[in-house]
Amino acid sequence: MPARAAKDWLDEIFGRYHRRELVHPDPLEFLYRYAAPSDREIVALIASSLAYGRVARILKSVSSVLDRMSPSPTRFLERSSDETLHRTFADFKHRFTTGDDLADMLGGVKRAVARHGSLHHCFRSCRRAEDDTVLPALARLVDELGGSGRQGAFSLLPSPAAGSACKRLNLFMRWMVRRDDVDPGGWDEVPASCLVVPLDTHMFKICRSLRLTRRRQPDLRAAVEITEAFRKIVPEDPVRYDFALTRIGIREETEALGRLRLGVQSR
Repeated sequence: MPARAAKDWLDEIFGRYHRRELVHPDPLEFLYRYAAPSDREIVALIASSLAYGRVARILKSVSSVLDRMSPSPTRFLERSSDETLHRTFADFKHRFTTGDDLADMLGGVKRAVARHGSLHHCFRSCRRAEDDTVLPALARLVDELGGSGRQGAFSLLPSPAAGSACKRLNLFMRWMVRRDDVDPGGWDEVPASCLVVPLDTHMFKICRSLRLTRRRQPDLRAAVEITEAFRKIVPEDPVRYDFALTRIGIREETEALGRLRLGVQSR
């Protein structure tokens, strides 16, 4: 598909799907409930880290966690010891994630916030001027949050250093950095141009159809390659189309998918 035609198609999909009323069902919707940035960023990390599996199960699991931290996740962590966290989430289970895994992650968040004042300031301390993307800072953030966790407990926060596409962490960054009707933003000092596409199998198939990558699996190299392709279209905001493209499959819009296939066949 020629670059101009690809951009026209992407802009049409963006205009059709990038709307607040189309967010449900998506764990992003939990962020809209919290006005305080300190609460919202903690909720974002929880919601994104559990964003694997069937969406109905994801929403149920995130809701279960936040109900136990109500009304303010920030105050809940301030008042909780590691023992309290493990006791509070002892019966929690989300697919491969146990209550101990979740408690370890939240303990890491508690310590990071105590050291830096917020997750935002913690991430800022992890960034370097020479970083072209958020990936090196995310690797440092994972190290900081997982400092004293049990071995294997941080499957919730896979590091880019290990080669994973890190879809959930990149999703977290999209929510925190972009600011519009869909993404609430707040981390304004991080440029959107440094974001990396949150790559899952659905997004990978669409991007392969658009010939945005030649990779055969949705790994970190594919995510970077796809991001670079989007950066050529929208240099200042390479993940602009992420939400809209993922709506195609979620809302089962056969017309849009049909047009995508037609465009691919016509190349």
